[in-house]
Amino acid sequence: MIENSQPKTQVLQPSAPPTRSISLVTRPRKILRAVMIGLTLISVYSLVTLNNANLNIIDALHSLGLNLNAMFLHPSVGQDTLGQLLRALMTSVSLAMLTTLLEALIAFFIAVGAARNLAPSWLATSIKAVMAFIRAIPTILWVLIYSVVMGLGASAAVVGLTFHSVAYLVKAYSESIEETSQDTIEALKASGVGFWPIVFQAILPSIIPALLSWTFIRFEINFANAVAVGAAAGADDIGYYLFMAGSFYFDFHEVGLIVYLLLGVAIVLELVSMRLRGHYLKNN
Repeated sequence: MIENSQPKTQVLQPSAPPTRSISLVTRPRKILRAVMIGLTLISVYSLVTLNNANLNIIDALHSLGLNLNAMFLHPSVGQDTLGQLLRALMTSVSLAMLTTLLEALIAFFIAVGAARNLAPSWLATSIKAVMAFIRAIPTILWVLIYSVVMGLGASAAVVGLTFHSVAYLVKAYSESIEETSQDTIEALKASGVGFWPIVFQAILPSIIPALLSWTFIRFEINFANAVAVGAAAGADDIGYYLFMAGSFYFDFHEVGLIVYLLLGVAIVLELVSMRLRGHYLKNN
């Protein structure tokens, strides 16, 4: 009797993949920790070696409390009348509004050339590099430069604020434009639609809420900058009166009143911004 013996097949079990230990301490985290430790050591050294001769902490805190009490609990007019302060406040708002309108118009057309889905790569890169250089220089320096070139006044403040703000909005606007699908743009081009109709009829309606948000954010920044550079540019706005009341007259009652006026304008701007954004988002 012949037995047909079949070879037994050996089933190979798949080998388990080698386990890799994942380290939570990566190179960027090491660098971040090193920087934080370095800054902490520098801060501690600065506090230890700080020259606090003839400084009485208790008297200093008491004086601070009196000044804050005069500013925020007893605000009132001082060397200037309420009419002068309101006129100066409207000057600051007007500077911010004019600056925002100019920069928004200029920045949009520059942003079209800086968007990679609309412009050639070399052009978009060049524009973004120039805008990054302009943004790297603080607004106050641009205002001071134009104050020297154009003389003290509101014109130097408007040009200096606009010059820096355009670079800010070009980055924001171009990134909003780049959110539009490249396939959509190519399909419109293949259908024979021109460049500017694509921009104004296809891209612009879809990014209006984003553009509006960025523009109002910049408007609020421009208002704060207008107050800050008012004294430096000689624009005779609320920043000038704040500087004089705080640094020359030491009238903290008037400083507190000016701060409350600025706070009121900031609240109004935020409410208007929320209403406009809600309106466009609801319609879209």
